[in-house]
Amino acid sequence: MDFLSTQNILVHIPFGEGGYDLSWIEAIGTIAGLLCIWLASLEKIINYFFGLINVTLFAIIFFQIQLYASLLLQLFFFAANIYGWYAWSRQTSHNEAALQIRWLPMPKAILWLVVSAVAIGLMTIFINPVFAFLTRVAVNLMSALGLNVTMPELQPDAFPFWDSCMMVLSIVAMILMTRKYVENWILWVIINVISVVIFALQGVYAMSLEYLILTFIALNGTRMWINSARERGSHALSY
Repeated sequence: MDFLSTQNILVHIPFGEGGYDLSWIEAIGTIAGLLCIWLASLEKIINYFFGLINVTLFAIIFFQIQLYASLLLQLFFFAANIYGWYAWSRQTSHNEAALQIRWLPMPKAILWLVVSAVAIGLMTIFINPVFAFLTRVAVNLMSALGLNVTMPELQPDAFPFWDSCMMVLSIVAMILMTRKYVENWILWVIINVISVVIFALQGVYAMSLEYLILTFIALNGTRMWINSARERGSHALSY
């Protein structure tokens, strides 16, 4: 039994047209992702352990279904999880967490807003050639490693603006989470709501349902981190 194969089906879900075959790797990867987000909302460092499982399994899935640009994005998330684990683990001389939940200082918030808006605009315009380039990079890297891969036939992006929003905001949200900024949860809520709608429109109802669950977890994370930042008076912090 090849656990890592997307053809190794755990259960057939009679949901949507023709139902949905949920593989073992997708099921475990999804559960790990849900645990990662839930534990992050509780400010538990162990969330990064489940995050690493999630992005590793999803990278393998994207390799098998020939979404190589998405695979490269998982590599970024893998590195971000490693850094986040390190950053959250650092302690002061008083054995307290060096990083505390806080709001972004206004200058940094404005900078991130401008950078995100520019990146989304550029990505919307160039998303098809960018993903074609990233896919070629991924294929060449895997070929150099001795893997037998071929360049897939890429179709134009169905929702270039919204897809760009999800990609750019996911990267920004992950960076902000590693630094324990409250705003990361607000971004995850936005990302998840977009994902619910896009996946539903594309007929991928199981993933739409997954992101609906993630939306509620992110909303709860937003509430909890706002309360924590308020209790700690984080507006006075600027690092």
